[in-house]
Parts: sequence; structure tokens; C-alpha cells
Amino acid sequence: MTGQYKLFLSKRLVTEKEIFSGGVVVNESGVITDVLNQNDVEKWIAESKNKIEVIDGGECALIAGVVDSHVHVNEPGRTAWEGFRTATSAAAAGGITTIVDMPLNSIPPTTTLENLNIKANSAKGHVYVDVGFWGGVIVGNDSSLRELINAGVVGFKCFLCPSGVDEFPNVSCKDLELAFKALEGTGSVLAFHAELEDDSSDKKDTKKQDPEEYKTYLESRPPKMEIKAITLITDFLVKTNVRVHIVHVSSAAVVPLLDKARAARIAAGHDAWRGGVTAETCHHYLSLSADEIPRGHSEYKCAPPIRDLDNKEKLWKYLLDDKLDMVVSDHSPCTPELKCSNNLEAWGGISSVQFGLSLFWTQASARNLDLKSITKYLSVGPAQLCGLQNRKGAIKPGLDADLVFFDPDESFVVTSDIIRHKNKLTPYIGRVLKGVVKKTYLRGQLIYADGEVIEQPKGKLLLKSFEN
Repeated sequence: MTGQYKLFLSKRLVTEKEIFSGGVVVNESGVITDVLNQNDVEKWIAESKNKIEVIDGGECALIAGVVDSHVHVNEPGRTAWEGFRTATSAAAAGGITTIVDMPLNSIPPTTTLENLNIKANSAKGHVYVDVGFWGGVIVGNDSSLRELINAGVVGFKCFLCPSGVDEFPNVSCKDLELAFKALEGTGSVLAFHAELEDDSSDKKDTKKQDPEEYKTYLESRPPKMEIKAITLITDFLVKTNVRVHIVHVSSAAVVPLLDKARAARIAAGHDAWRGGVTAETCHHYLSLSADEIPRGHSEYKCAPPIRDLDNKEKLWKYLLDDKLDMVVSDHSPCTPELKCSNNLEAWGGISSVQFGLSLFWTQASARNLDLKSITKYLSVGPAQLCGLQNRKGAIKPGLDADLVFFDPDESFVVTSDIIRHKNKLTPYIGRVLKGVVKKTYLRGQLIYADGEVIEQPKGKLLLKSFEN
């Protein structure tokens, strides 16, 4: 043994497969070298000859740091909405050790190599956790995609309906054909905001209804918008080997369509993870339902919308049946004035990055799930999606020591004074959540402890030209 090692101890050490009393050995580079059971812990300490720092979490669970693969940071260009320093500070407080920034809402968007470098330079030195980046697919940028892959983006996102910002236009079938052609053989993934405008004759005219009622907004984006989009996407799957991912699944009705498409890909011999067809849902779809949303409160507005209680329970069933692959925040904040009482005009996005782990555990523990569910859906799944599975997402040798001491039995109330992201408006104010993050470690270094972010940002940018 050489150098200073650290030994993290817990009576509830959570790996992908089991929960046990034991320890995690971390070397001077911040990489896990061993995962020990309790009997081996004492032997290891005896053999260490004092070249060891013991960090004992006691009864707190020791879990892998959360990987949130769907975060809108908005810097540069819309830093009044959110910035890298505030977003990653909130992430660290929430037990998240890696976020992946979405390509839109910043100006410029991450649609060219030049734009990626602009964004990365604005982030450098200001991130408390590690940060990866999505590239974007928009009209006419297919020639930029391979350059972005070579720079290290985790994949690409596109919209099938208007994104809400002019600089990130939605794509047509022709644009998708060009994008799939550019991505073929790269191993990259194309992620879809899967809603298509509904032009059917039976579409309700929501302009004549009360815009402050949440039901008005909900009826403006019915489930068939998601179904229509998934139908289009699955038509492409038979013509390409490119991995496809569906972001923020809201309607449970689309999951059987995705499951069928995945099965067909696997039967055809597609050897990518999950047949190259994956999907996520979000904390708000698993925690909230339309019937509880009060009039005029657009902090609940997101796209696709939060649907009814029956839909929420179906999403949970599909998640536990492994027909959905992960749970993410889709943290999409804005300034308070954009969250007006008019649900049709207000910005559609929910702020939650700091509370995702506790939101998930509140619901999961009520369904008698154990702590391994956190690792599976909040860490392993997102890391695999983003190609980070050999570095992030689990407690096992060879991976970064991104670790969290988490008290699954303690509860807290969400109040504005504890919120670390830039704008404090969130639908979770006043809610009691179960599960408290006590300490967060990034590559074995303490970055958050008992309500305080520690010292200066220690995060890295997960790009080839920016890692240090």
C-alpha cells in the first residue's frame, strides 16, 4: 500500500446487489479500490499500518452518488434563470455527484463545437460536482454532430415540437434522417422530447377555458401527443442502429409502445444496452398528480404535463417492471416573473435538482422498496445512458469514489431558505420529504456536509479537452 488511503464505513453500505455492514477503500486518486464486508474491514485496518483515514458514517446509509442526466443549467445567456455554481451547489446538497447539462436554454445552445467550448469555459472552475454535456440536434446542424462526439458530449437531444426558445428549433422528419445518418456507427445516443403537435379535429380549444386552472393546460397537451411522437420515433428504429432515448416520459400510455420497440431491437440482435431503446421518467411525475395542483400555481407546469393519479401509479408499475430505465429531475428553472398564474403562458419547467433523491425515496420507501432502488434508478441507469458506467453510478472497484452518507429515516420540510438553486420557486415548498443527505463526497473529497457546501468547487468537466 502506498499513499494515503481512505476507508468509508457504514452499517448500511448499498451496492447494486446488496446492503450490508462494511467499508469502501479509496486511494489517493479518489478511486474505489476495494469494497469490504465487516470481517474484512478489521483485517484491512490492521494491515494498513496507519496509512489510512477512517470516515465512519455509522447508521447512515452509504450510497453511490446520484447521476442526474437531465439538468438545464442555462449558463451562459440565461444565467438569471440558473448558473453552474448555483446548480451544482444544489446538486451537491442533494447527494448528486454528476449532472449532465441539457443543450438548450443557454445562449448559445450546445449545437456546435464552438458553442460547446463557450459553455464549458463558462462552467470551468465553477462546478461543485462533475458535469457532462448533451449536444443538441436542430435544423441544419447535422455536420456538427461528429465533432461534438469527439469533444466528449454524452449524446444529443432534439425536440419534435417547439422547445420554447427560438434558438433551439424543433426538427422535422428530414432533419431526423440527416441526424440518424450522422450518428450511425458512432455509439452515441439521440434523445427525444417526444411530443408531436395534435392537429386532430377533436382537440379541445383551451383558449376559451380558464388559463389559471391547471386542467386547461393539461388538456392542451393530451397523452396522444406523446403517443404520436413515439409512433414516429419507432418508425425510424427499424431503419437505424443508433441508440434512442426518450426523456421525461409523462404518459404511461407510451410505455408499452417503447417496450415493444425495445423487444424488436433485441430480437434483431441489437447488442447495445437495453436494445438501444431507453426511457426515463421524472420525480414530478412519480411524486405529484394533476388533481392536487392548485389554481394559478404554474410552478407545477412542465412539458409534458403532470397527469392524473392513475397515470402516476402506472408509471411506478412500469418503472418497477423494468420498462422504464431511470428517474431524473429535468431541473428547468426560470425567473419568478415567468411563472405567472396563467398556465398557458407561464414557463414550463420544474425546479427540483436539490431534492430529487429525497423525492424519490419518499415515494419508494412508501412502496416498501429498499435502498438498492436508489442506486438502480438514480445512479446506475443514468450513468449507463451517458456512457459513464465505467466511472460513475455505483460502489465498486475502479469507479470514482462519489459517495453519499444518507439518513433514510430522517425527514425534513422543504423551505425556501434551504434551497441552493438560483430561483427558489418550486412546487415542493412546504412538503415533508423523507431521507436527508448528510455528507457528499466527490472522488473521496468532501464537498457537502450538514447543510454547507465545502470550500471551493472541486468538480470536473467531463469533456476530453477540459478534464484536469
